[in-house]
Amino acid sequence: MRHGGNVVDELVTDHREVEELFGRIEALAPGERKRKIYADQATMELVRHSVAEEAYLYPAVREHLADGDTLADKEIEDHSNAERIMKDLEGHEADDPEFDRLIGMLMAEVRSHIADEEENLFPRLREAASPETLDELGDKVRRAKKTAPTRPHPAAPDTPPANKLLAPGAGLVDRIRDALTGRGQKD
Repeated sequence: MRHGGNVVDELVTDHREVEELFGRIEALAPGERKRKIYADQATMELVRHSVAEEAYLYPAVREHLADGDTLADKEIEDHSNAERIMKDLEGHEADDPEFDRLIGMLMAEVRSHIADEEENLFPRLREAASPETLDELGDKVRRAKKTAPTRPHPAAPDTPPANKLLAPGAGLVDRIRDALTGRGQKD
């Protein structure tokens, strides 16, 4: 899928990519090995996406929307819930019955979060922030995703400035681990 443009367009593209991976998981029979590969790929995308949102989108929501603090806090809580599920999911292979339960929980959590952002938060931010601001945020989000972690770190800070300082280091370690283990590589 094509990335670029303002922050909303960038994040919606991410949402579609994750939904495509979820569809691949759902199309396979329980226990099928590729379900774990797709779950790892979805986790990698979700973590990168969440880190970028927490570093740049939610501070902008706080700044530009009257109830921005409440909205951002709710979205960050959604991320925390999904991250805990992803962390639990890491320890299970596709043939483990717990894998099916956890991937189902993750898909439900993420789909609810996506619907909330796309139906509520994104339209409101488009109205409140200038096109230039949205474009700048899109650039920042794309840069953040390049160095963001690829594995869930539920205990890591999720608000600036600590998240902006720690994410690149964790991202580097995660990418090394992924390269050494082959995690998330295309099948």
